[in-house]
Amino acid sequence: MLPQELIRKKRDKKELTAEEISFFIKGVTDKSIADCQTAALTMAIYLNGFSKNETTALTMSMRDSGDVLKWDDINGPIVDKHSSGGVGDKISLMLAPMLASCGAYVPMISGRGLGHTGGTLDKFDSIPGYQTCPSNELFRKTVKEVGCAIIGQTGNLAPADKKIYSLRDVCATVESIPLITASILSKKLAAGLDCLIMDLKCGNGAFMSNIEDARELAKSIVNVANHAGTRTKALLTDMNQVLGTTAGNAVEMQEAVDYLKNINVDSRLHSITMDLCANLLVQAKLFHTTDEAQIQLQQNIDNGKALEIFAKMVSSLGGPADFVENTEKYLPQSPLKLPVFANTSGYVNAMNTRNIGLSIIELKGGRITPEQKIDYSTGYSGFCQIGDYVDEQTPLAFVHAANEEDYEKAAKSLQNNIIIGEKAPIVGKNVFEVIE
Repeated sequence: MLPQELIRKKRDKKELTAEEISFFIKGVTDKSIADCQTAALTMAIYLNGFSKNETTALTMSMRDSGDVLKWDDINGPIVDKHSSGGVGDKISLMLAPMLASCGAYVPMISGRGLGHTGGTLDKFDSIPGYQTCPSNELFRKTVKEVGCAIIGQTGNLAPADKKIYSLRDVCATVESIPLITASILSKKLAAGLDCLIMDLKCGNGAFMSNIEDARELAKSIVNVANHAGTRTKALLTDMNQVLGTTAGNAVEMQEAVDYLKNINVDSRLHSITMDLCANLLVQAKLFHTTDEAQIQLQQNIDNGKALEIFAKMVSSLGGPADFVENTEKYLPQSPLKLPVFANTSGYVNAMNTRNIGLSIIELKGGRITPEQKIDYSTGYSGFCQIGDYVDEQTPLAFVHAANEEDYEKAAKSLQNNIIIGEKAPIVGKNVFEVIE
């Protein structure tokens, strides 16, 4: 086979076979196919699309381009969750130990912040000593003994995806549903999962603000993953406002620990977290109904079992053994923590969530360049929610900043991006749709 002939075939809107796709991905991995040829094929896919069979073949070939984990020594369902990203999205931090408390095993491979959205690994990097890139031996040991481990992508997990994504990022082919599907699932399927739940965010703080686009991506992921043998379901969830009461790294870690302690639990964050957990536990056949699963999940929060598993995971991966008892001792604290008040009293009607996420980058809580160091202490706490009443006594949020100048910029950004009205708005759904 010749790579240029496969590019020509897709350019001319013809369907590639599984063998042709496998040949191309092997060439990407062993570098026998040039970057310009890979970029050309991704543009042809972007312009002309991929069928379900092509997308499945691409996903499987990318999965098999590196290590595929096996969990033969574990007697229980291997499960995971993937989020398409949002502002204040700390669900993974609580979800993994909650699932483990119910008998599931969660080898969660997460990422860092991307664009205006926060990254799960950046939040764990705020814990001193925590290893987000442990050895395979430590990773497997933690999953088996604790029940969950949240880490970054290992060096040889779906290496073809790393190469293809880096080229898509600079060649304007990121927004292709077949390519997004293969990128997400190649890594997840390489983790050896039995079941997967997708949290596809939709709204002005998500990468997909349009529900039709989010639905199309959800259907693509669910179809391909199930075809590949991993039972998968997707929830389309609201990202038209900050999720929970914090946005940042250390502040979100604090909220997650408080959640597992049953302290100051935000109702919207709780609702979405429980829905994702319960649906995944039913998929894994650990419960018959989501109602049964939610009852057990709440019991495991109330009795401290989920918190205990979280603490064991942190210590197993190098963090402090007493982290959950002394979070304020270990999590970095910003020099300033000051409130921001709205320019007028009234009800929170809407917010530009994407701009709020970008303002965290301005606080040095996210990256402008890949090598940039993050200030893990910055961000927002006590964040208002749509429908809340704010006035001169009730702030929009508290800003955690390194200095007065950064605080002033963040304060102005919140005042400009949170819309206040005289009447309370109708609060929308937390979960728009379930795709099976």
